[in-house]
Amino acid sequence: MQKEILLSAIAPLCEWYERNKKDYPWRRSRDPYRIWISEVMLQQTRTGAVLPYYERFLAAFPNVEALANAEDDRLMKLWEGLGYYSRARNLKKGAVQVMERFGGSLPRTKAELRTIAGIGDYTAGAIASMAFFEPASAVDGNVLRVCMRLLGSDADISKEATKRALSVLLDGIYPTGERAALFTEGLMELGEAVCIPGGEARCALCPLSDLCEARRGGITHLLPAKSAKKPRKAVERTLFILCADGRFGIRKRGDTGLLAGLYEFPAAERALTEDEAKELLSDKGIRFTAIRPLGEAVHIFTHLEWHMRGYLVLADALPEGLIGATREQLSTDYALPSAFRYFKKALGE
Repeated sequence: MQKEILLSAIAPLCEWYERNKKDYPWRRSRDPYRIWISEVMLQQTRTGAVLPYYERFLAAFPNVEALANAEDDRLMKLWEGLGYYSRARNLKKGAVQVMERFGGSLPRTKAELRTIAGIGDYTAGAIASMAFFEPASAVDGNVLRVCMRLLGSDADISKEATKRALSVLLDGIYPTGERAALFTEGLMELGEAVCIPGGEARCALCPLSDLCEARRGGITHLLPAKSAKKPRKAVERTLFILCADGRFGIRKRGDTGLLAGLYEFPAAERALTEDEAKELLSDKGIRFTAIRPLGEAVHIFTHLEWHMRGYLVLADALPEGLIGATREQLSTDYALPSAFRYFKKALGE
């Protein structure tokens, strides 16, 4: 029954997509490199937020070779504010592998694409089907939601087994030729524009409404089923924005872990009052003429929250080990994560 529903969905979905698709820049060609960059950027990020980054990124790195040879600091600066920075690092790793193993051209099959750093099952399927017309599924959150409603399935989409099972089911019915691309893109577009989350599916606009088991059963608002997430861990931090002779002290984070390779303001891993902040600075031998609170901010990562307060510290000199950056350099040269956006604005950035 499920296979029959999916097979019946192919033609109306492809036709609907061709009539209603949004004009995104990555849809204007079948260039696998451009599709790769767009799919990585779009992971856990709104389309509207991606658009300006996509254009700037391709202007700087127009092909695999340029990305493979990218300077790390420039790469991370271009990614600054987009979040999930491991995506950018993996793109460069993947580009190096494509140059070394595939002569600079992305491979044409999902199986080979999966061997490249940072390319998982979804991204491999998206590139293979959209660029090379391989009948290969690409299952992300939008596709899971559309298919679980279409099939009336209450399988838990937070479980990897559910995603694998759907991938196998889709691979068994995938169309060939250009329809492979249209079907992949149609499922994505339907999930983004019509079969949206939160029980608000716009069934009256859906080309698959007559096939949809969830609509027929009146359970659209109950699907997809998803187990509750574990609560995020909250961490208190105090940022010190040290300024001496018009330069702000920053340091580079390590090569692994959260926000690896990015720049940050030095911080204490606890919340400090102004008096406690002064005492800590003095204990570290930092001479200062003034300290001013910059306010508080919260930044939410996938499994973690930073609860931050910041202090502007006018110091006689920057401590050893810190890089001195002007206001302009903070904007143009050094990639500071969006976690610090509030404090950069407080400095007039």
